[in-house]
Amino acid sequence: MPKVGIDPIARRTMTIFFLVDTSGSMSGAKIGSVNSAIEEFIPELQDIAKDNIYSDLKVAVLKFSTNAEWVNPDEAVSVENFVWEDIPTELVGSRNMGAAFRELNSKLSRSAFMQQINGSFEPAIILLTDGFPTDEWERGLNELKENKWFTNAIRIAIAIGPDADRVPLEAFTGNSEAIFDAKNAKQLKELIKLIAVTSSMIGSKSRGIGENISAVQERVEEIPAAPDSNDDWEDGDEFDEFF
Repeated sequence: MPKVGIDPIARRTMTIFFLVDTSGSMSGAKIGSVNSAIEEFIPELQDIAKDNIYSDLKVAVLKFSTNAEWVNPDEAVSVENFVWEDIPTELVGSRNMGAAFRELNSKLSRSAFMQQINGSFEPAIILLTDGFPTDEWERGLNELKENKWFTNAIRIAIAIGPDADRVPLEAFTGNSEAIFDAKNAKQLKELIKLIAVTSSMIGSKSRGIGENISAVQERVEEIPAAPDSNDDWEDGDEFDEFF
């Protein structure tokens, strides 16, 4: 009697999007923390992907300053094949957040990054910034809010340092509790890693947005409180201490 083959499980895709502010004020310790965090959590995401037979984990990174550009412009990359190249620590340019929102909107489509044959889970979108938008960000965000992938996504913002404008961050997340503050380089690095790994684990489960955000908050509470000081954003010695 011939053996009956077992069809492999159809895997749906879970994509984590990073919107990374690369304007001039992100130079030094801030962008260095981003580089270090992404390098370190990619192996953790790869381990998660190996153990998850139900979803294919992908990563997409959008850098924005005067312009917005994707690290991999053609498609989101499976985490198994993702290789991070450090963003230079000396940066210039303005902070055109609205341009980043419009560029994200163009890829949140079945004709772009969400075209997987077996379907996709709602994505996780993580915004990192340290200042005020320098363009008409509301217009870009209003266009993005028409996108169902965006409205159903896990949306999280990391406010870097004391000068990040919380108004667009709350408008982006739709929830002030989905904004997390990074007061120094060490905390920024830990936040990025923890939020990315937690989002990848919970995003492939069919739960409501509020429940997903609560799960992230519970994990973030495990990070030790940062001192009320932002000196290490300006002090190179502090940067060397952490890395």
